[in-house]
Amino acid sequence: MGVSRRPIRQGFEGLNGLVPDEDRIWRDVISYKAKYAIKAVLALASQPEGGSMVISEIAEQESIPKKFLEQILLDLKHQGLVMSRRGKHGGYMLLKPADQTTFGEVLRVIDGPLAPLPCLSKMAYHKCEDCSDEATCRVRRVFADVAEATRGVLDRTTIADALAGEGDEGVRRAVS
Repeated sequence: MGVSRRPIRQGFEGLNGLVPDEDRIWRDVISYKAKYAIKAVLALASQPEGGSMVISEIAEQESIPKKFLEQILLDLKHQGLVMSRRGKHGGYMLLKPADQTTFGEVLRVIDGPLAPLPCLSKMAYHKCEDCSDEATCRVRRVFADVAEATRGVLDRTTIADALAGEGDEGVRRAVS
């Protein structure tokens, strides 16, 4: 990422005074679609057992655009994370218990592989075009640790953990 030396702006204190160039935009770690999917799954998991929610309810409660949420829930349904029910008591509900659904599972369904580099992906591996030797690649070595830590946190943290407020502690344990 291109950076320049300028006075520290509020919110950038952790970057040692470096701020993004004006023409650069911060890249989100996960897409909005994935963030909305997690919020929708959390909303569904907060329902009493066997309870369901209609799209408009989830959209309003979680501030998710309704049309976008429809697409997200269809993706989650096709991948077996949620199911829909018709009728008076219809709507969407989780297919698996919240304690058996991880953040990593939801993210992979929506965004694909979690790896920061293509050569680190377990689902969609391919060699980096500019790399002559993966075994000696210093960039890969550092990001392999990042990928492993990320996968560890996301694959251990369940939706139930997040609802119970335990997700934060799990993140602190994984990175310390």
